[in-house]
Amino acid sequence: MNKQSIEAARDADLRLSQHAMQRAARRAHELAAQTGTAIVVSHNGVIEQIRPGLGQVALGVQERGVPYGEKE
Repeated sequence: MNKQSIEAARDADLRLSQHAMQRAARRAHELAAQTGTAIVVSHNGVIEQIRPGLGQVALGVQERGVPYGEKE
């Protein structure tokens, strides 16, 4: 695994990808707020539905399951 920071990558697309992902997330939050829908995210294998603007989990949280790609 490469320990080098992504900002130091030689490839400009890779170097700027973090900013692009942040812009996309910001736009998704704006769109969800405008349409009154939740954003679904996964943190450490736990799926959460977040209502934009509330800054907290507004809907149900799934119990921690088996990590992706692993069998029970």
